[in-house]
Amino acid sequence: MDESMSRLNDAIDAHALREYPREACGLVVIIKGRRRYFPCVNVAATPGDQFMIDPAEYAEIEDIGEVVAVVHSHPDVNAQPSPGDLVALEASGLPWIIVAVHKQADGAPVIAGRTETRPSGYKAPLVGRQWQHGVLDCWALVRDWYAQERGITLPNPPRADEWWNDGHSNLYSPDALANAGLVKVAMQDIQPGDIILMQVRSRNLVPNHAGVYLGDGQMLHHMHGRLSTRDVFGGYWLECAVSLMRYNGVVES
Repeated sequence: MDESMSRLNDAIDAHALREYPREACGLVVIIKGRRRYFPCVNVAATPGDQFMIDPAEYAEIEDIGEVVAVVHSHPDVNAQPSPGDLVALEASGLPWIIVAVHKQADGAPVIAGRTETRPSGYKAPLVGRQWQHGVLDCWALVRDWYAQERGITLPNPPRADEWWNDGHSNLYSPDALANAGLVKVAMQDIQPGDIILMQVRSRNLVPNHAGVYLGDGQMLHHMHGRLSTRDVFGGYWLECAVSLMRYNGVVES
């Protein structure tokens, strides 16, 4: 390892230790031929088990130099990328460096491992994927099903944790759905590929859960905190359903 890489790793490790038990996050940037580590603020709602870099901060660092890697830490788990990490890694198109930080017997944190993973075409399975809001959630599953089964790219709007309880947000507003090329159809006309919008304990009283109807009374969906699964579209889920949307390939201007 050359001296510059050693200094880079030292800076990453020091940041991860300072942030423990929160996940540290940052960017490796090349400036005038040298790598530098820029620590970032973790703006995730639950920074103990996920990270998010503010897009404004990312843009500011991009203006300084070329971003060549994303960095974050894993408090009290190993340094292997999670399924959510792998999905986000592919979307970023950059290598990800992950450092594990564990607590010692005396309570002091220590670096316990490091990995560097490059994009390799990973795709999360449609059934059995782990939950990670904004990365592997119900809308991500709908998007992935459409991409894999229909070759259609649906939008991926940013969404804050618990947006359905903030008193005003509506991810599935009529305007948003129209802009995605989706139109409302009657429930009795349901067809495979239709998107079922459901309201599950939403304080905003808006749809906050989505699934894809597969036909034969089955739907594919991903509930908060659970693995994605196929379920019978009936009983509780039918009671929660508030509308049925169909992709018509026409996006409103």
